[in-house]
Amino acid sequence: MTTEHSGSGDVSRSLELLWGLGERPTRGPKPGLELDRIVATAVRIADAEGLSAVSMRRLSTELGVGTMSLYRYVPGKAELLDLMLDHVAGFSADDHDPALGWRQVMEHVAHGVWELYGRHPWLLQVDQARPIMGPNAMEGLEFALRGLDGLGLTDRERMNIIVAVDGFVSGTARSHLNAVMAEQRTGVSTEEFWNAQAPVLSQVISGGRFPVQARLSMDAFAGTGEEIFGFGLKSLLDGIEAFIAERAGGTRPA
Repeated sequence: MTTEHSGSGDVSRSLELLWGLGERPTRGPKPGLELDRIVATAVRIADAEGLSAVSMRRLSTELGVGTMSLYRYVPGKAELLDLMLDHVAGFSADDHDPALGWRQVMEHVAHGVWELYGRHPWLLQVDQARPIMGPNAMEGLEFALRGLDGLGLTDRERMNIIVAVDGFVSGTARSHLNAVMAEQRTGVSTEEFWNAQAPVLSQVISGGRFPVQARLSMDAFAGTGEEIFGFGLKSLLDGIEAFIAERAGGTRPA
């Protein structure tokens, strides 16, 4: 699976397109497309067939226009990817309810990111270490920051909390969806996969080299992706809650 990278194209051009700051095409016939339609079509293709299926040629076929016409709207696939990523981002700062506690906000963010990966599995193929901050991305960040406001945290600590929650959810979603896609790709269920290893592993474990593993019940391996997500999120937020409580008490956690 090829990894794509956000921010790998013309960053200035991507930002201009995302924020509507670029000039509309002036040369050639009157534009017959809208940028939003191009991006939405690219997302639809990626959702159905994976990110590798998205190309300027494929888009032109889907939209019924010449390939060169698309380049009047977006320079290439790298910039298109930046637009796709912002297109699917789903939080609005206006969704923030001041009555919600910080933990409820972080839970909302975490579940939103989890569902986002479920709707758009192609996001697993994108390295967003260098994100392009479009309108939807900025709205989402504003939503999360408002939830952590007024807690006595430094700006860096608030950002660290957001990055930690996002990183946990993204990593857990990746493991979960990779397992789902492995079943779809091979036709072999996760249970069948592990059962195929059971005869050899049973012999290895019975030899006494791995005594702790030998004592594990089969139920230990039955956790679903959703269960692991819920357990991990609660544990992470419990730790953050302890940090915030110590800060409020005037002490700084070690």
